[in-house]
Amino acid sequence: MQRKVLIAIALAVVVVGAGAAGAYVLSRPSAPCAGISTPTGPSLNATTAPASVALTPPTAGAAAVPSPDAASAAVGSSGPVINVVAAENFWGSLVAQLGGAHVNVTSIITDPNVDPHEYEANDSDAIAVRNAQYVVLNNVGYDSWATSLVAADGATNQTVLNIGDSLGVSVTGGIVTGNPHLWYNPTYVNETVAWMYHNLTAIAPSLTGYFTEQYDNLTASLGSLYSEVTEIRDQFAGTVVASTESIFVYLANATGLDLVSPPAFMEAVAEGNDPPGPSVVEFECQLESGHVRVLVVNAQTPLPIATVLETMAESHNATVVKVTETVVPPTDSFQQWMGGELNALYVALDAPRLTS
Repeated sequence: MQRKVLIAIALAVVVVGAGAAGAYVLSRPSAPCAGISTPTGPSLNATTAPASVALTPPTAGAAAVPSPDAASAAVGSSGPVINVVAAENFWGSLVAQLGGAHVNVTSIITDPNVDPHEYEANDSDAIAVRNAQYVVLNNVGYDSWATSLVAADGATNQTVLNIGDSLGVSVTGGIVTGNPHLWYNPTYVNETVAWMYHNLTAIAPSLTGYFTEQYDNLTASLGSLYSEVTEIRDQFAGTVVASTESIFVYLANATGLDLVSPPAFMEAVAEGNDPPGPSVVEFECQLESGHVRVLVVNAQTPLPIATVLETMAESHNATVVKVTETVVPPTDSFQQWMGGELNALYVALDAPRLTS
């Protein structure tokens, strides 16, 4: 089923389709931005960040994240190969790097043209899950189709990592505590890798030494990746940014950016629902203020309203940065993909300084 966001707001915003190409014109009453203010942001090189959407990692109900211990087993290449299925290729990339030669990983969602929210499982997916010894699910309502496959399989000897449950993230939470885009949160990524290590060593205890070495290499690589997050925070903390979807909330908080776009708008669009009328008007006014430095858009789920906001942002000196929900291109590693997005964000934030 195609996701649709059809904006029709009688009191505040009227969206009129124009032509077969699907262009949209926004028509509003006079002075719609009266009473709506947008933070101006800090000067360049600021080091202090206000928190428009405060990140409070949920802990209630979360199991304790396992801490890998130093392994006494010898590191070797011989031993079993574990069949692993990951619902999405960002988790698949990480478990493949962790398992190395001792895992055979199948990632179900790899096509960048597929909307992960609307994916429909097929027979080959069901067979892959049935044959897997280890299954990695995002959960938090993001891949319910995968949860259904696991439940239908009913295998009692199968290890399942339900990441949302393991991290204590509830689907009933708000824009932060119920946000399913867990892989955009550096803390959650590190904790998930620890869970993967714990699960793999439980499945194949004889390979503990091998998995420990792989774990050390992977966490060192992630540490290098997330140094880019620290660099953005050090250079641009408090800078005013906006996003059309909640996909960017975790990363905005990690980098200390001031994400001002209305939470109701971001959450609705991420879920494929109509954004509330007042949130549309508020978003427009924020962009028109000229204080928003960067607008983040999900390139994997293009929507008419997002296209309108992109045009508006660019006409008011904001740089548009496009992100994706899955690893693009699929042949890249998690670090290559996320590093590219962080670099694009840094360049966009730095653009005013380069042109001044």
